[in-house]
Amino acid sequence: MMYDYVVIGAGLVGLSTAYHLKLNSPASKVLVLEKESGVSQHQSGHNSGVIHSGIYYKPGSLKAKNCISGYQSVIEFAEKYGIKYDLCGKIIVATSDEELPLLDNIYNRGVANGLQNLKYLSREEFREIEPHCEGVKAIKVPQTGIIDYPAVAEKIKELFTELGGEVGFNHQVKNIKNGTEIMVETDKGDFQTKKVISCAGLYSDKVANMTTANKDFIIVPFRGEYYKIKDEKKHLVKHLIYPVPDPNFPFLGVHFTRMVDGNIEAGPNAVLAFKREGYKFSDFNFAETLDTFGYPGFWKIAAKYGKTGLGEIYRSLSKAAFTKALQKLMPDIQEDDLVPGGSGVRAQALRKDGSLIDDFDIIKSGNVIHVRNAPSPAATSCLSIGETISNLALEINKIRKF
Repeated sequence: MMYDYVVIGAGLVGLSTAYHLKLNSPASKVLVLEKESGVSQHQSGHNSGVIHSGIYYKPGSLKAKNCISGYQSVIEFAEKYGIKYDLCGKIIVATSDEELPLLDNIYNRGVANGLQNLKYLSREEFREIEPHCEGVKAIKVPQTGIIDYPAVAEKIKELFTELGGEVGFNHQVKNIKNGTEIMVETDKGDFQTKKVISCAGLYSDKVANMTTANKDFIIVPFRGEYYKIKDEKKHLVKHLIYPVPDPNFPFLGVHFTRMVDGNIEAGPNAVLAFKREGYKFSDFNFAETLDTFGYPGFWKIAAKYGKTGLGEIYRSLSKAAFTKALQKLMPDIQEDDLVPGGSGVRAQALRKDGSLIDDFDIIKSGNVIHVRNAPSPAATSCLSIGETISNLALEINKIRKF
């Protein structure tokens, strides 16, 4: 069979892209290829489940634009299809006077991105919301929420297949031969298509390199590890509590998240992983580790963030150190209050010069589209990103509301 579109990857972004292709072009034959046995097996199903507001992102960036529109879409989608979510709000807390200018920068970005009802809170005010939290000042962000992203992915897949779309699980893409027609080669057979859209997450660089000689980036995997708070200490956290992000490290820092299942998660850290799908510290893949350490950009970023990165590794190995980091926000948390939780691996795109690709990165070359970088808030933004990619593939300019 000749397909009109083959989408690689059944995470939230790939599924949303395929779904929008069928919505906007019902007669098109669309196939999703996924190497795993189900949807959202990696980044889409191993995140903290947060609906991000868009407060952190540079105004005008793809992250900011897609997070704001994606936020509205994912809530409407959840309402329409009965997916559990809660706009519980969060506070971002400065724990020292030195962090106050950084807190102001975050507030100003939120205002520039159009967020309404942001509010500064004094220590006395934020402790009315989170009585066990400590700090000097906070921002209240009412738009932030929590949601069941694996349920979102399952529903998108269901709607996509109801529209006639196909999903091929357990099909790992090995090569893409790009010509007048495109041949996508997998370990279970080959598929002819007119256009290919790659949403390959942790392997986005590998798939992009199948069709381009411009190998100008690599995915470096960072594992984020979580603890859960014991049932008898869940009362310590009412909503979501975040620190002011460390400007010397491209992650948000350990925080407290109330999940849709009622559990409270604490974390994540950000530890260099030695396997792209390495969810445990002991997971190791020689070839993938060699890719990382053999890349010139890695040593440049290591020189910049090495000290902080070593601290993240120490916290991974030391529960006491992890607890101490949490105690900056929540002094009442003790080591015995934490039990091991899950983990996720974030795909961080890195250039040869050692700079991080911070924004969403989507490139089109002829009949091939590669989503090369889609970090957080990609889950929140998935319906917006999927529509953007679909429109790019269909060469239309159309916005659909759920």
